[in-house]
Amino acid sequence: MLALIDNKYQIDLSKPIDISIPLTNTDENPIAWYIEKPVIEPVIFGDWIGKVSEGKSSTNFNNIFFNPHGHGTHTECLGHITNDFYSINQSLKQFFFFAKLITVEPEKIGDDFVITKELIEKALRTSTSLSVINEALVIRTIPNQKDKKSRKYSNTNPPYLSEDAAIFIRESEIQHLLIDLPSVDKEHDEGKLLAHKAFWNVKDTNNLNSDARLNATITEMIYVPDEIEDGNYILNLQIASFENDASPSKPILYKILDCRI
Repeated sequence: MLALIDNKYQIDLSKPIDISIPLTNTDENPIAWYIEKPVIEPVIFGDWIGKVSEGKSSTNFNNIFFNPHGHGTHTECLGHITNDFYSINQSLKQFFFFAKLITVEPEKIGDDFVITKELIEKALRTSTSLSVINEALVIRTIPNQKDKKSRKYSNTNPPYLSEDAAIFIRESEIQHLLIDLPSVDKEHDEGKLLAHKAFWNVKDTNNLNSDARLNATITEMIYVPDEIEDGNYILNLQIASFENDASPSKPILYKILDCRI
């Protein structure tokens, strides 16, 4: 099924590129932030078990316990770092965006691997260009091992985004940032959250400034396979309707097939 975006850009809806990581209750599930793996288990009432294979129920009826920030692909709003409550379900009201996918190799600085402003600028310069204003930026880091889909990130000091890089992305008018890391910030940063604050333009988490970016989002722990080329795409950013600062999410890319100028 083909669709035309803005009467100019053609995409094939039958060929989605899913860059989310499924949530499971196995050891294959990625984990960050010092928690255990998700729990998916049937409801039990006395001798009744909500599992068809147990022979005591006509339906599968599971409880699921998980943390959106630590258990896989998730999308968050600035409510993640503010004193006052803001919900991703209220912040994200549109779901299709022009997006650019870039690949960067974080730079070793001291004991850290950092995605710098210069790396982002270089990747954007060399990326395939179309006459679109990109609303979303998707960052794939290398090396891009498949074990990103099951990696245990706690206490491993993963790569992160520098404050200057986050400011550059914000000033480039990118509203939605997607990255294949557990956080845009350093794992142990004394609570500074410099990249989060810079991207959302949050100056004081206790008293939100009027120009903070209420509708901007950050999506973390994606996985973009190597065969997906850098360039321009249509992004469908799907979330569950949680009234929470973050929700598990399913970002989907669609290759732009035709440009009718």
